Parts: sequence; C-alpha cells; structure tokens
Amino acid sequence: MAGPLRGRIRAPGDKSISHRSLILGALAAGRTTVSGLLEGADILATAEAMRAFGADIVRAGPGDWAVDGVGDRGLQTPADIVDCGNAGTGVRLIMGAASAYALCATFTGDESLRSRPMNRVLDPLRLMGVAAEAQAGGRLPCTLRSDGALTPIDYSPPKASAQVKSCLLLAGLGAAGRTTVRELHATRDHTETMLEAFGVPVERDGLSVTVTGPARLSATHIDVPGDPSSAAFAVVAALIVPGSDIVVDGIMLNPRRTALYDALIEMGGDIRFENERVVGGGERVANIRARASSLNGIAVDPARAADMIDEYPILAVAAAAAQGVTVMNGIHELRVKESDRIAATVALLRANGVTVEEREDGMSVTGGAVTGGGTVITHHDHRIAMSALVLGCIADAPVIIDDASMIATSYPDFLDHMQSLGAAIAEVTG
Repeated sequence: MAGPLRGRIRAPGDKSISHRSLILGALAAGRTTVSGLLEGADILATAEAMRAFGADIVRAGPGDWAVDGVGDRGLQTPADIVDCGNAGTGVRLIMGAASAYALCATFTGDESLRSRPMNRVLDPLRLMGVAAEAQAGGRLPCTLRSDGALTPIDYSPPKASAQVKSCLLLAGLGAAGRTTVRELHATRDHTETMLEAFGVPVERDGLSVTVTGPARLSATHIDVPGDPSSAAFAVVAALIVPGSDIVVDGIMLNPRRTALYDALIEMGGDIRFENERVVGGGERVANIRARASSLNGIAVDPARAADMIDEYPILAVAAAAAQGVTVMNGIHELRVKESDRIAATVALLRANGVTVEEREDGMSVTGGAVTGGGTVITHHDHRIAMSALVLGCIADAPVIIDDASMIATSYPDFLDHMQSLGAAIAEVTG
C-alpha cells in the first residue's frame, strides 16, 4: 500500500476538446492556434488525418499548435488510407467532417479500433447521401464517398452518443438546410460550444441541436482545459490512500463531464473546486483539491451513464475502497469501448481480491480489503491499465499490468505525475 499522496499536478489537455480543436481548425478559414493540446497518440493520429485531408498542422512548442485550415478550398481526397490509430472519437468525427465535401476516403485503425462498431454513424450518414462501404458489422476499414451535396436530416439516435451527434452536426455543415439531432438523453456539448467559437450558429432546444448549412468556420484560439476523465485517476487515488491531499490544476467543469465527481462526492469524497474561470473556446475550468476520505457505496443513477461512461473503471476502483456495495447499472455501452470494459473491470477487481458481481449492463462492487497480487490483462485499454495501477496504491500486494504502452494514447505523463505525487508504481511491464 502506498504512503500519502501529496502535491500538485496539471492534468493533460482534454482529449475531446483536443480532437475537436484540430478537426474544426482544419475546416476553418485562417490560422487556428491551440494551447494545452493533449499530445497523446490518439490526438497525434487525428492531426495526421487532418493533414491528409489538406490542412497544414504544425507544433509550435509543448502543447502549442497552429492549424491553417482549408477554408473555402475544402477538404481533399487523401492520397492514402487514413489511419486513425486507436482514436474512436477521432475517426467518427472525421467521418462526419469529411462527408461534407466532395471526396473519397478510406479509414482504418489499430486492431482495437477495427473491432469497434461504426454503423451508429454510417447509417445516418447514408441517409444524408454518403456512400459507405465497411466490413462485417460496420467495422473498419471503411470507405466513404460523398459528392459534397448532402441532404439535411432530422435524426434521433437510438442510443445517446456525443460522437454520433457530433458526426452528424459536422456533416450538416455541408448540407443545404437544417440538420437536427434529437437526443434521448443529454450528452457532451463540446462540439456545439466549439462550433460557436468558430463562428457557426447552433440552435439548442432542450435535447435537440440544429446547425444550418452550408456554414463557414472562421479561425480562432482554443485553450484546451484539463481532461476531467484523466484527472480522475489521481483524484481517486488521493481519496482512497490514507493521508493524501493533492491539487489538480485547470480541470474542465463542463456539466456533461463532471458526473463522476458528483458520484464521488455522494460517496463521501472530500473534493473541492477552486479558482473557477472560463478559458478560450468557452469552457469553464477549476482547480480540484482531493483529500483522503471514508467512502461509502452508493447506487449510481443510470441517468448519469452518458456523462461518465469513460470513468466507470476508475469509479469501480473507488468502490473497492468504500464501505458497502456500489451498484452501477445502465452501462452496456462499456462493452463496445476499447475493450469490453465491464468484463475487463470485473476481471481487474477479481484478480486482486475484490468482490464484484457482473451483469449484462453493469456491475456491483463490494468494498473491503484489496489483497492485490494479481496480474491484470489490459486488452490494450488505457483506462483499464491506469485503473489497475491506482488500485495497486491500496493493495496489500503489488498489482501488475501486462502492458502500459497504450497509456500514452490519453495520458502520456501519467506515470511521471503519479510518481511525483508519491505513488509507488514500479511493477509496470511493457
């Protein structure tokens, strides 16, 4: 078990904002400047993809990037297959953006990304007039052909998804008329907020969002806030390791991204938000102070699922340190992430002595002593890897992961940051 975690870190730039700043900057007329960009593998794959479509994207310094967009010239047919690596958000948003132009593009990714379903975006894009050819089950590689004259649609996704909404709004920029997405539940609104920052009017009416095309984007400056999903690992570690007291600077407080922190506070977590402010691009940020706490199990409201879908593995780690049972339902979406994250999280916990019940759409974790001593199969999933290492901070015996290389997709400085706070992370392989 680790000693107290102490100190101050700045979490990496938000992954969602980083993807969008490069994609929208590539579409805009003029030079978009970006500060605080996450320089993880997923974002670098998006940068390379937008270069392939004709944008000029350069790194000016650590976290500082400049994007000379295509403007009226429009995106162009890439000379080669567009490889999006492991970036599920990147490929789905780029598909939407590319569909707004007269071009043909083939998309692929790594083994994990090629296993993930794409029909959730391909089906509505086809309704707009895009020809899409994919592998069985709508999987990559996938070729899109568009004449750039899309038909606007009024679409209700069968499942709430910010990626689907964003894809269709970006495609709608090139359609002649109103493209509306009607959601079952509110999802992240980063695309809407950033479109407005780039000068595109967005109509918001309850759970409906509309853009009117054709629309022209104007270059702007984006300050990328700290990623609340990445910050969650240090915050949870501080809550569960006795005597800990840390600060994570500059974390985004978008209401669609703070559900995990609401849940942790409901569990009894000592979390405080300090120095709240608004940064370039329109997002609100704050510094987060987290101190060791006595946590209690709760029944997590399934309505929160869309707002914290990436954070359930680390919430399960917090639940392992809590008194009582934490129930997490309505999270079937986790089965089609970088891995089957329900199964992977359950296996992570069981391998290290935690009692957990698995269901088709969720799990229940019973808190108590964490024996540790297990080796966690990460399935090349960065969130499973980082969650396992945080669990190791309170385990009686070391927790080992089979691979750490993929952590760089979202949080390249994770190990350095955790070690700077005092975490004894030494059993990493890969």
